[in-house]
Amino acid sequence: MSTDTLPVARPAGEPPRAAFRRRGTPVGPPRVTRGAQTRLGLLMVAPLMVMVVVFVLFPLGNAVYYAFVDFNGINPRPPFVGFGNFVELFRDPSVWAALKNNVIWIVLGTTAPLVIGLALALLVWGTGRSSIFYRIAFFVPYVLPQVAIGVVWGWIYDPARGWLNRALEAVGLGSLTTGWLGNPDTALYAVLGTAVWATCGFVFVILLSALRNVDTELVDAARIDGAGTLGRLWYVVLPQIMPVFLMVTTITLVGGFSVFDIVFIMTGGGPAGATEVLGTYAYGNAFQLNRISYGTALALVITLMAIPFAIWLNRLQRRLSLQGTGA
Repeated sequence: MSTDTLPVARPAGEPPRAAFRRRGTPVGPPRVTRGAQTRLGLLMVAPLMVMVVVFVLFPLGNAVYYAFVDFNGINPRPPFVGFGNFVELFRDPSVWAALKNNVIWIVLGTTAPLVIGLALALLVWGTGRSSIFYRIAFFVPYVLPQVAIGVVWGWIYDPARGWLNRALEAVGLGSLTTGWLGNPDTALYAVLGTAVWATCGFVFVILLSALRNVDTELVDAARIDGAGTLGRLWYVVLPQIMPVFLMVTTITLVGGFSVFDIVFIMTGGGPAGATEVLGTYAYGNAFQLNRISYGTALALVITLMAIPFAIWLNRLQRRLSLQGTGA
């Protein structure tokens, strides 16, 4: 008999488990109690919960409080006005004018980057390593500070020295030259064009990454069956990238509700309120007119308007993702 199989006597005072391991029998990991698992889980999520409380719940609670009082930024004990700020908000014609601009921004500012970004991604799709150059070139505007983008495009739109008017004159379209940011008829679309230019790169990079996972055999099969370019795009390519497409749509659409910085930098809401959106109107009331509560109520309404769209698109994206995985 081999000495490895001989039973080993347990020394006096040694615990039974150690003696069991000494005989060569594998011993499983120590049993973790449910309470220990709970404590470990709470410990791991504690930093995130603290951040949520400090940066989300506390500001949100403050916003709700100020929306129901009349706070001017000075009075430490503002009077309670209930829904007075919200009633005034719905009766304010400037709010509806700003909401109209927001709707235009949401429709064009969501559709244009998606169409242009998808078209660019399809053009670059299949170019191999050279796509890295295009990804960097198109993504750079997205990472630039909005202040820099607004200042540069302000120069481009300059009626006297801007290259846009000079380019139009050079190609014989001098009748179209105008003060793009000073004309109420063109100011909103000029700022919107800047935002679309800055967002296209983000959409392009995300959709190009999604196209890498498209089953090209299905595309080739559709081509053999006689499907045209639009047919292959609509029935073969888009269904495969739809979850990512909806994710990008959600981001750009929610951004349309909360747009502020690029408008504030380029026009400040002018001329004559032509580019005023809900974000700039709320800022003006809160910090220029010292109507903190009214501006806060408006900001809450903007948030409440964006949440249903975000939830609906998120659920649609999740459902399509589960369908794609066969779950």
